[in-house]
Amino acid sequence: MELLDCVEVEPKEKADSAVIWLHGLGANGHDFEPIIPQLKLPGNAAIRFVFPHAPAMPVTVNHGLVMPAWYDTVEIAIDAVVDVSGIHRSSVAIEGLIEREIKRGVKSENIVLIGFSQGGAVVYECGLSYSRPLAGILALSSYFATHETVSPNKANGNTPVAIHHGLHDHVIPELLGRDAEMTIRHFGNPVEYKSYDMEHSVCAEQIDDISDWLTRVLASD
Repeated sequence: MELLDCVEVEPKEKADSAVIWLHGLGANGHDFEPIIPQLKLPGNAAIRFVFPHAPAMPVTVNHGLVMPAWYDTVEIAIDAVVDVSGIHRSSVAIEGLIEREIKRGVKSENIVLIGFSQGGAVVYECGLSYSRPLAGILALSSYFATHETVSPNKANGNTPVAIHHGLHDHVIPELLGRDAEMTIRHFGNPVEYKSYDMEHSVCAEQIDDISDWLTRVLASD
């Protein structure tokens, strides 16, 4: 399978960990690249950041306009029809990126998945079903679209999951973030939930929290 095109930011030293960070609908791999300096991670953090570009496809909710998307979105509604096959296809593509990191010498236990909005739906599916243990899963302003169809793998049964959501998100209501939290707690994973005084976006306080979380889940044993 051909790997997704990605923006990659290498650490000063040889990478011993990796963060694969998925953008939202209509964006691209450059969307979260500027956040890296704002994370103010320790100077000795040897983290490779990988920001994949979603393939372009017609998106139903946007009148069939072709744009970068991890899967088709049919409608904006809490009970919207879910493109399960599209999410699964993107999940397999992200697994390919994980496997590449492992071949580069990064242990799976040192790989983090982060996703914003649509990207978050994909990292839930990919991270919880992946066959090797990961360091952590972080969903930003997202929802667990495949909670009824996902097949959790015991390899990631204890993988920490963090969920961040805006209190005033009119694109993906915070209720869906809370629903994801309850589902993942039911699976048995440790979960951290944080809400912010923002809409469907990212804020400065949240960036500090992402930095703290990354430092913790990627801490050496």
